[in-house]
Amino acid sequence: MKRFLKQVHRFLYHLIVIFFLTVLYPFLYYFSRKPQRYPQLNKWRRFYSHITSVTAGFFFRYHFEAPIDWTKHYIICANHTSNLDIPSVSYLVKGDFSFMGKDELLGNPVTGLFFKTIDIPLNRDSKMSAFRAFKRAGDYLRQGRSLVIFPEGGISDAYPPQLAPFKIGPFRLAIEQNVPIIPVSIPDNHEKMWDDGSRYGTRPGISHIYVHAPVFTDALDPGDAEILRNTVYNIINSKLA
Repeated sequence: MKRFLKQVHRFLYHLIVIFFLTVLYPFLYYFSRKPQRYPQLNKWRRFYSHITSVTAGFFFRYHFEAPIDWTKHYIICANHTSNLDIPSVSYLVKGDFSFMGKDELLGNPVTGLFFKTIDIPLNRDSKMSAFRAFKRAGDYLRQGRSLVIFPEGGISDAYPPQLAPFKIGPFRLAIEQNVPIIPVSIPDNHEKMWDDGSRYGTRPGISHIYVHAPVFTDALDPGDAEILRNTVYNIINSKLA
């Protein structure tokens, strides 16, 4: 019975996502047409993330280790166990930002609009795709836009999920661009929705999002990318146990 109810909740969540996408699509489409409108597009994305989550009973509680100056730009690195990670981070970040994610999201009816415009699709099996994605990411950072990356590169097939090794690319980029990294720990989104919820269903509840103090990169050189990666990994992992 419990599993059945969780599948019902997943179905209702999908209806909520589709309903609000339909209602808000004219606004999202309008602000996605020109790059100068992207800051407004992100505001609508934050609203969409918030209204769909709350309506479905998903509530995010943010715990800040230190105040974040959102007038500056960052690379936000978070662990990834659930589709809920996207709305929870979207609502966290203030100011202009872009996600970097797998190119499969181009065909998703919800994320496709963003990955065809403001976000950065990446095919990790293609060196050319990776080169173009990180070049575009560098351009965005130079323009003062923050970047959201899940450095594990995907969601683990194992349940309960364990933090997977991080890809090195985001940390090289942070050093090259002299941009601070904000580590974010999301320990319990998977309890409400693991991956897309297809296997165990979904359930409402409160998720806790731990936002760590920025890790600055101005004193680092390119050879320190692995040290930076390990530092951020340990910070994120410290709140997952």
